[in-house]
Amino acid sequence: MIYVDADACPVKAEAERVATRHGLTLFVVSNGGLRPSQNPLVENIIVPDGPDVADMWIADRAKAGDVVITGDIPLAAKCVEAGARVIKHNGEILDARNIGQVLATRDLMQDLRSADPFRQGGGRPFSKADRSRFLDGLERVVRFAKSDAEKGTAP
Repeated sequence: MIYVDADACPVKAEAERVATRHGLTLFVVSNGGLRPSQNPLVENIIVPDGPDVADMWIADRAKAGDVVITGDIPLAAKCVEAGARVIKHNGEILDARNIGQVLATRDLMQDLRSADPFRQGGGRPFSKADRSRFLDGLERVVRFAKSDAEKGTAP
């Protein structure tokens, strides 16, 4: 299965194409406001409003053999710990080898932003290269996750 943390996710259509090609169920999890897909492999999950409700829904279900698409680093850490494969929207793969460093960097940047009111704002815009890296990475992650599921092992 593939789980998408769908609020503000720029690659939902790409994830749907990959899931369809591999015959996998795709859970698009959000607080609502998204146009439902007509694809029978796509399940739109609408969770109640509230902080991290969609994240908790995904974290409670993700396991070895699953893929999670998210930009939320704490959610990614929970899913990696559960044995799922995780990929960010820009194609960066998060796993047991790098999640600790990514979490530490996130925490540091959060501290810097809170200490300096002028250090606000997002990063660079989402590009075609990011979309391409995501598609390539998702293909690889799905193949690895299928292998995990067949073996019954975590990455």
